[in-house]
Amino acid sequence: MAYREEYGQADSSGSEAVRESRAPAQPAGEQSPAVPAPVAASAPVPTAKPKGKLAKRLILFTILAGGLAFGGYEGMNWWNTGRFMVSTDDAYVQADITILSAKVSGYVSSVAVSNNQSVKAGDLIAKIDEGDYRLALQSAKDKLATQQSAIERIGKQIEAARTQVTQADAQIAAAEAESERAAADYARQQQLSRSDYTSRATLETAKAARDRAEANVKSAQASLAAAKANVEVLSAQQTEGRRVAAELQTAVDKAERDLSFTEIRAPVDGVIGNKAVEVGTFVQPGARLAALVPLTSVHVDANFKETQLASLHVGQKVHIAVDAFPDTDIVGTVESVSPASGSVFSLLPPENATGNFTKIVQRVPVRVAVDQDVAQKELLRPGLSVVVNVDTRTGDEPTKTAQR
Repeated sequence: MAYREEYGQADSSGSEAVRESRAPAQPAGEQSPAVPAPVAASAPVPTAKPKGKLAKRLILFTILAGGLAFGGYEGMNWWNTGRFMVSTDDAYVQADITILSAKVSGYVSSVAVSNNQSVKAGDLIAKIDEGDYRLALQSAKDKLATQQSAIERIGKQIEAARTQVTQADAQIAAAEAESERAAADYARQQQLSRSDYTSRATLETAKAARDRAEANVKSAQASLAAAKANVEVLSAQQTEGRRVAAELQTAVDKAERDLSFTEIRAPVDGVIGNKAVEVGTFVQPGARLAALVPLTSVHVDANFKETQLASLHVGQKVHIAVDAFPDTDIVGTVESVSPASGSVFSLLPPENATGNFTKIVQRVPVRVAVDQDVAQKELLRPGLSVVVNVDTRTGDEPTKTAQR
């Protein structure tokens, strides 16, 4: 106890000495201010309340209030809108891409387009050497002209045969008249022979003349029949010639069509891509020349889960968020729903009649049509990733057929 009191006094005196040594020197003539008496060591020193705790509480309160406000906003947004939206990010921009191919074989003589070039329907894409096809067309035309000349010749023969028919008809009339005269002369000679006014030779001559006249009538009738048959034969030949001419005309049309195929033209408006042909390339029928992408008729194929299909039907409004344009809200419409899931149309459809079956949620493609105003801007490119949000509050009520 005595040691503590001595140590405390020594410490107090030492502290006062230190404070005196550290006090600044006063200039001469100035009175030093009064130094307050040291406070007793046993007296409690009042401490100020720390400000850090108050700041932390204020920050926590602000964060909590902000979280509650944000949660309330999101909850209200979900209640008013979010719970009616059906969404998927398994969606991509697609287009009905046309693959331009050669219809005839030959060497490419010119290429009129380049990659990423916009073309209109009917614009020339490439041209194949047309020399051989022009010769084939001329040969087909020559054969057709020869056949038409043969048809005209047969027509003239028909006219001549019809004249022969008329002539044979006139000969029949003359033969019949001669036959009547000969028959009358024979009858008269028979009457005279009964009265012995004529000789037997005269009677026999009259009979022979009658028989000859009758034979001439039959001969004239046969000639008429032959002339008519000749007309029919020539008419049949003319019909056959006309059919051959029709075949040759078909050959001419085919040659003209083959000649037209030497010019590959764009069937629709679009943009050229994946060009695979150059001047001098020998192409065969079916060879791929380029791809034509119609950007003004793009659509979105969204693969929805089978559990989401119950609330989807044709005509609903769709909000499309494109990764390439995150600040653009593109509006579309549900156009159609695929008749089967994507796995059914795969190269090797799944066979689930096995012992190790595992149920997997399937996805069904849904086609979403894009507004023409957006499509005309040609912003969307096939293959782009998009996020599709279908507003189930819009559109007409689904029909029974659509529900099935």
